[in-house]
Amino acid sequence: NAEPPAAATVLAGAMEIHVPLAGLIDKDAELARLDREIAKNAQEIQRLNGKLGNDNFVANAPPDVVEREREKAAAAADALQRLSAQRKRIAALP
Repeated sequence: NAEPPAAATVLAGAMEIHVPLAGLIDKDAELARLDREIAKNAQEIQRLNGKLGNDNFVANAPPDVVEREREKAAAAADALQRLSAQRKRIAALP
C-alpha cells in the first residue's frame, strides 16, 4: 500500500487512484480542487450527523436506513481524513 510521496489522490469509492505529480500539476489548482472536495465532504458529514442526531429520524426510520446513514457518515469521515492528508502532501511540494 505504498503511496508515491508526490502524487495526487482521487477517491473512487473505496479505491484510491494515485497519479505521480512531479512537474505535472498546477499546485494551486490541485489545492483548490482538494479544498472543494474537503468542503463537500465536511458538508455531507454535517448533514448526515444532523440526520443521525435527530431522535425522531432514528426512532422512526427502519433500522437498515439508519445503519446505511451511519455507514455513509463513516465513509465521508474517512474520505475527509484522506483528502486532508493529500492536501497536506500537496501543500508541502516545492
